[in-house]
Amino acid sequence: MAPDPKAWERHLTLADGKPVYVRAIRPEDEALYGAFVAAVTPEDARFRFLVPIRELSRSLVSYFTHVDYAHAMAFIALDGASGDMLAAARLHNDEANASAEYAIIVRSDIKGRGLGRQLMHLLIDYARGTGLRAIEGKVLYENKAMLHMCRELGFAIASDPRNAAICNVKLSL
Repeated sequence: MAPDPKAWERHLTLADGKPVYVRAIRPEDEALYGAFVAAVTPEDARFRFLVPIRELSRSLVSYFTHVDYAHAMAFIALDGASGDMLAAARLHNDEANASAEYAIIVRSDIKGRGLGRQLMHLLIDYARGTGLRAIEGKVLYENKAMLHMCRELGFAIASDPRNAAICNVKLSL
């Protein structure tokens, strides 16, 4: 049975006091992606997608906003005042529903205020709450902030044997 996405809604506060509302992503959130992507630097986009990208195709945005909650979860973080998209955090379960790959992207002008860390904690809590045994990710070696956070949260970090530019990170739950 798929978990109730409404049960995972959260009201967060950033380090600077900015209110943030986090909920499961919905199809109508496609409209928020244009302004969001425009506010993400090329480097931050590369950190998230592991390759340089200029823009997200309409089909990719549709994929991001249409989630099968039985096999994945995607959260969107919205500015509590304006409703603008500030971040997205995702988990995609493996075929056995034993572990999930995570991904987080935070709007570049919001980075450094604790939103990424709060979203990672939410992903970890969600994974535990749904019975997953691990969460995993691929992080560019250059993405020192993400690797630092993963290290602090207890993730095992190893070089990817197929790509020296990537670290494989895994948190056993």
